[in-house]
Amino acid sequence: MAVAITLLDCDLMLFGRGHRTLDRFKLNDVTDDYLISVFGFPKQFIYYLVELLGRSLCRPTQRSRAILPETQILAALGFYTSGSFQNLVGSIIGISQASMSRCVADVTEALVERASQLICFPSTLPAQQEITEEFFGVARMPNVMGVVGCTQVAIKAPNPDLSYVNKKGCHSISCQLVCDAKGRILSVESHFPGSLQSSAVFQQSDVNKLFHDGVLKDGWLLGSSVYSLRKWLLTPLQILETPADYQYNMAHTATYSIMEQVLTSLRSRFRCLDGSKGTLQYTPEKCGHIVVACCVLHNIALQRGLELCTPEELVKQEQPEAEEYEPVDSIDTEAFHMRQEFIQTHFS
Repeated sequence: MAVAITLLDCDLMLFGRGHRTLDRFKLNDVTDDYLISVFGFPKQFIYYLVELLGRSLCRPTQRSRAILPETQILAALGFYTSGSFQNLVGSIIGISQASMSRCVADVTEALVERASQLICFPSTLPAQQEITEEFFGVARMPNVMGVVGCTQVAIKAPNPDLSYVNKKGCHSISCQLVCDAKGRILSVESHFPGSLQSSAVFQQSDVNKLFHDGVLKDGWLLGSSVYSLRKWLLTPLQILETPADYQYNMAHTATYSIMEQVLTSLRSRFRCLDGSKGTLQYTPEKCGHIVVACCVLHNIALQRGLELCTPEELVKQEQPEAEEYEPVDSIDTEAFHMRQEFIQTHFS
């Protein structure tokens, strides 16, 4: 005799049937301080996310109770900012761990869908000029369109692919970011395996192609000494011979520090990226999407007037690790002469 087996939603087993939506946590009943301590963001920011993502999160469901967009967003923020699926966040907002996982997936997808609008280089000349002027105001480096940096995000081992094993012997993805003078992220590429070093990541990146093909022109990117000097990528000098060389390196360092602040802010605000609660337990592709989602939230936070989250002790931790400098014989000669001319023109 066949026995029909019905798979019950975990929330129904926990909380039973009743209303058509799950609505146990009231934002208006708690303070901003509490929301920031648990979910990382204040009330008005969360309401803005509900308005922005609500339609995407109101998808048809076969479950007898749909989880409200507000609750889904709180679940995802709780994961992003704590880095853990522990029952604490789920118990606060009244959903199971299984539903927490679904919410994180759905909110991540909704944020990634909006990445092309919220993470991009400016397309108009006035907007590009505004960026270069903001950079010039930092340390008088002219025509800078962005600073580029790379960071590692720990993931579970995607066996048997060893390309994700980084130089520390851990599994990770390499994530490249470009930001402007205010810390807004202009580009994020999070699909590279952890074995690739920063310079190799840049060489294969879409941003490099945009500058190489002249889609973005009349400006520079700044990169640390781990990058290869290119006609569109300025790196610091390794040998200083003149006062102009010293002035150039000082200006480069001051300007590049913005990227270090951005990376620190991301890891401090979104603990799922810093590995303190363990590695991300997803495929490399899904881990990359989580990185993009956090970058979208980072930009929205700046847009809504929230400041970078940069504790001093974390800034020191985020300083770039030593990588091998590019051999002298592999330096782009044309780029080398362009940099020398740039230094003489602007720092002599």
